[in-house]
Amino acid sequence: MFDGISEQANDLVSLAQSHSISSSKTKIITITSGKGGVGKSTLTSNIAYLLAKQGKKVAIFDADMGLANLQVLFDIKPKFSFYDYLDGNCEIEDILSDTGVLNISLIAGKSGYQYASTRANMLFSNLVSKIVALDRFDILLIDTGAGLSSSVQEFLELTDNIVALTTTDPSALTDVYALLKMISLKKQRLFLCFNYTEKYETGEIITQSLRKLALKNELNRKFMVQYIGNVSEQRGIAISGRLRKLFTKELEKEQPTKQLQLVVNNLLELID
Repeated sequence: MFDGISEQANDLVSLAQSHSISSSKTKIITITSGKGGVGKSTLTSNIAYLLAKQGKKVAIFDADMGLANLQVLFDIKPKFSFYDYLDGNCEIEDILSDTGVLNISLIAGKSGYQYASTRANMLFSNLVSKIVALDRFDILLIDTGAGLSSSVQEFLELTDNIVALTTTDPSALTDVYALLKMISLKKQRLFLCFNYTEKYETGEIITQSLRKLALKNELNRKFMVQYIGNVSEQRGIAISGRLRKLFTKELEKEQPTKQLQLVVNNLLELID
């Protein structure tokens, strides 16, 4: 009986979310990875910067549970995190932190903080729905944690605009394929971006191999893996990060910034 009531409640919540999301101008892009350490948060913050430079109003949701670090990359100390809102300690406006970068707001998490999964059920997606319903932003970037946890899956459910970030490392490719398999069960496509990858063609070739492997393993034949670009490794990126600066601002004319700009351009053409 209670299971039935719970299922009906979830259906009602999903219906309310879909209405608020569909009626808002805000487009959601979820950036995720099968494996940690692939530079996801660094690229998310720099994607936000390139979008903002094009006049887009951007919010970043730091949804990396327990390992939130975007406030460090922007060198700010938010007064409230989204957990404070979920606990009823502030209003939704209070969690929209000014990053000091024009057109970019941050919804911060807490590093090292554990939020009970029993309390978190549907709360994260409800919060995203409320942020979207503000109709204030052109794009909401969600930076998930690595892996396939229940919270990551909850954020992936919210949009068809999912970017999987990987490297050419064999373990990273194994993990991104596991992510691909999971997403193919409910979605029709996945955008794939390669970090620390010198040549555009390298990512293109590996993406083709992943497509063939998916077909060989009889995954959803309508599911598309779309390659959107690569970013080269450069020492200046790590130095910018340590200085709490955005590499696309500090290395504006360098190859990695040009490559990430291509990724952003492809995203803007492809997202719903």
